[in-house]
Amino acid sequence: MGKRRRVAERRKTRPAVLGGMIAVVVGGAGFGVYALYGGAAADERTDTTAGHRTVRTGPLTAAEVRTASARFLTAWQQGRVTEAAAATDDPSAAGKLLTGYAKDARLKDVKLTPGKAKGATVPFSVKATVAYRKLSKPLTYGSSLTVVRRTSDGEPLVDWHSAVLHPDLRDGDRLVTGESGTPPVKALDRDGGELTAAEYPSLGTVLDGLREKYGKEAGGSAGVELRVVRGKAAKAAKQSDKTLVELSKGTPGTVKTTLSPALQAAAEQQVDKRARASVVVLRPSTGEILAVANSGHGFNTAFQGSLAPGSTMKVITSSLLIEKGLAAADKPHPCPKTFTYGGWKFHNDDDFQIKGGTFKASFARSCNTAFISQAKKLKNDDLTKQAQQVFGLSMNNWSIGVPTFDGSVPVQSAAQMAASLIGQGGVRMNPLNMASVAATVQSGTFRQPYLVSPSVDHRTLATAPRTMSARTVSQLRELMRYTAAYGTAAEAMAGLGSDSGAKTGSAEVDGQKKPNGWFTAYKGDLAAAGVVQAGGHGGDTAGPIVAKLLKLGS
Repeated sequence: MGKRRRVAERRKTRPAVLGGMIAVVVGGAGFGVYALYGGAAADERTDTTAGHRTVRTGPLTAAEVRTASARFLTAWQQGRVTEAAAATDDPSAAGKLLTGYAKDARLKDVKLTPGKAKGATVPFSVKATVAYRKLSKPLTYGSSLTVVRRTSDGEPLVDWHSAVLHPDLRDGDRLVTGESGTPPVKALDRDGGELTAAEYPSLGTVLDGLREKYGKEAGGSAGVELRVVRGKAAKAAKQSDKTLVELSKGTPGTVKTTLSPALQAAAEQQVDKRARASVVVLRPSTGEILAVANSGHGFNTAFQGSLAPGSTMKVITSSLLIEKGLAAADKPHPCPKTFTYGGWKFHNDDDFQIKGGTFKASFARSCNTAFISQAKKLKNDDLTKQAQQVFGLSMNNWSIGVPTFDGSVPVQSAAQMAASLIGQGGVRMNPLNMASVAATVQSGTFRQPYLVSPSVDHRTLATAPRTMSARTVSQLRELMRYTAAYGTAAEAMAGLGSDSGAKTGSAEVDGQKKPNGWFTAYKGDLAAAGVVQAGGHGGDTAGPIVAKLLKLGS
């Protein structure tokens, strides 16, 4: 314990003190907070400005965290909105949302119970009652807050974000209780069985999307519920409103999907074996989506993720090089240890090289420099046009029945353009996009994936302006077959037969010790792709997930 520093200027009058300290208890949870008057905490530092203003600095003490969090939670629980908002670093935003908590969300009898702080973060549980007219239901959930210092004076305050109020809220979202504007839907699989989030946890966000899209068209009637109403930012990210509590059931309409119950169940089981895994299975001949699963259920990475696809992007790049006469499956192709372009020095994994090898050998072993070496012969927009015109990507026009991210292949130059050839740079994809890439190779034609038949609502599916030549398609299939049999995908694809093909990928991400592992493949009239974030090489991580589903479905 160090000596306490003297406060620069003593007060001439002392505040009223009860027994020398103040105790705050929230929700009867025994969360005691003690703030001594007349001195700073033992390990707290103060800096004095030229104007004799004391600014607290240094790490937050445990006492400061307890005091600041208790001040906020106590005021919130007791309905003192202005006081609770003032205990945050954004009183205006906090006050607006806290006011809506009672007024719009119709939540009363709020009880907040703090847990044990972890550093400056305090978890807490919430118990409340949702009351609307003569209807009421209990609501329980967990959340957390983080205490920070205010820059101007070092005052400990709650770092305000909407998620403090409820973890499903994003900044700009609201909680609302009332008659829902959108009737519920009963989603069916392709065999007519009901799809529920209880049985298929990955489908929670999918079912929300189906309701938002088809609720009014499917013939149901709305009920009364507490729901998250998305703001502009979440809407822009294609996030759907979410039901939290249903006070009275509406009459659901029925929406039939293309999902296979057997493949969906298997996909759920496969992704649960790894953290942050996602997978999509579809039928190349029609575009029907047969399964979609994520090991994390709060965000649909499989449909809406935006991640660098790594070397799986080489499928698209290979089609471009073949069409331009810059590569051919069985012709010699350079694969040096490194290649410099645009001021960047690009490497292969472990700086391997293939001397006197073919393009097929470079593709199968995923040689980066085999692709980077061709950058100087390409225009900046060549890859973008290939992705859009042949594979139907990066045009933001897919309409599968729920929100999706349709891939992004921006026009880039110099080193960034070269990096995009191997799925880095500004290129972004998700498993739905990469499953579609494999499906396009398998069938020879892009067919927009869909979850709900376009005949249900007469919507128009996206198309690609042109198809690859038969020669290009044949060579792409040869590249992917060879990779599945003898390349980086061989172990995962073992036993799947000659009518299969695959490509692995690893995408480096800043701040991650391990890369994201990617895998895209086809077998007969099935195509699938998956990613395991921070998992390592695609053949070892996403590969077994994809291969298992292709085996099951074939």
